Amino acid sequence: MRYTTGMGAALAAAPMLACAPAGAQEITVKPVVETRLRYEHVDQDGLAETADALTMRARAGVQASSGRLSATVVAQGTLAVVDDYYDGLNGAATRPLVADPQNVALYLAQLQYRTKAFTLTAGRQKIALDDERFVGNIAFRDNAQTFDAVRAEIAPVKGVKLDISYAWSVRTIWGIDGNSARQQAVSGDNVLANLSWASPVGTLTGFAYLVDQDEAAVQGFRQSSRTYGARLAGSRPLAAAVGLAYQFAYARQWDYHRNPNDYAADYWLADVTLDLKGWKLNAGREVLGASDGLAFTSFQTPLGTNFKFQGWADKFLTTPANGVRDFYLGGGYGWKQLGPLSGVALQASWHRFDSDRSSLHYGNEVDLLASAKVKKTAVSLRYAHYDARRFGADTDKVWLQLDWTY
Repeated sequence: MRYTTGMGAALAAAPMLACAPAGAQEITVKPVVETRLRYEHVDQDGLAETADALTMRARAGVQASSGRLSATVVAQGTLAVVDDYYDGLNGAATRPLVADPQNVALYLAQLQYRTKAFTLTAGRQKIALDDERFVGNIAFRDNAQTFDAVRAEIAPVKGVKLDISYAWSVRTIWGIDGNSARQQAVSGDNVLANLSWASPVGTLTGFAYLVDQDEAAVQGFRQSSRTYGARLAGSRPLAAAVGLAYQFAYARQWDYHRNPNDYAADYWLADVTLDLKGWKLNAGREVLGASDGLAFTSFQTPLGTNFKFQGWADKFLTTPANGVRDFYLGGGYGWKQLGPLSGVALQASWHRFDSDRSSLHYGNEVDLLASAKVKKTAVSLRYAHYDARRFGADTDKVWLQLDWTY
């Protein structure tokens, strides 16, 4: 495995200090503290036992800034208080997977130079682009995903932004014990380019993502791809207290670099949300297309925050050979304040999953969420039920989660 540590990358960026104005400047130091306590229960047909995971995660660090320069270092640790689950690396595979292995790691180690029109970040960092479908932080998982990278964000004129990153290592959710197909880090020459324009009808974005999963153990290089596409996301008021939000996207993906497969697959998204005096009604269709029906010749998103899409039961984190068509409906209601609670929300969604080729009905899923905040603590109760037809197994998942941020 070849990669450079995030701290080393941050130190390598020290020449940016030359950009600082002459003369002494005040240095501001802020602590970074986050904690999480989560219980996850999974019951999956075909496995002899259920999974029960009670995990604690803590992050602690510091951000020091002076003028346009800042440095951030954050460490994290994940502890399994109750470990009756298979974490992908340890435990019995007779239990369902809960992808939160114990871990101690350097989460962030970055230097940043920021002006109104230009930001340069070097080192271990979070990169989340657009809705995180293609590039994200996977914040739901305890260990999350970060990048050893150099990132430039340039806004030459109002409403226009170029966001381009070169990442030589992807720090995965599998942590320090990661191995085989679930590496601690996946090296490669990744280029993530995103150009957006705030048009009158919404933000129009063109993107090019060259994903180089340059580790033979990771599916024999079959996750390496080049993806080009465009996305439009905007909203319009329809009447008093009534609004419409929408997003449309198209992309095409091909094999890249050392990928032995020869394929091309399409991605489509159409999503609309009606906001009506606290109610939100949502409908959409997302297609991750197939090529010739062989494994890893369908549209893949190995750097995306995939938990946010295609249901929370995580049946389609890797796109099946025949692709996925997801038709979904959802709704919810929210209160700004409800007694001592703020940001109270109730949500529900239903998904129908079909293949992109061969006319297979994979299954259906129902997802439910209740969430709120009590001062600095966010509380959520989440449930997912996947009803398998031609793909996977019937699965029920329950999460109870507390997040506290300093």
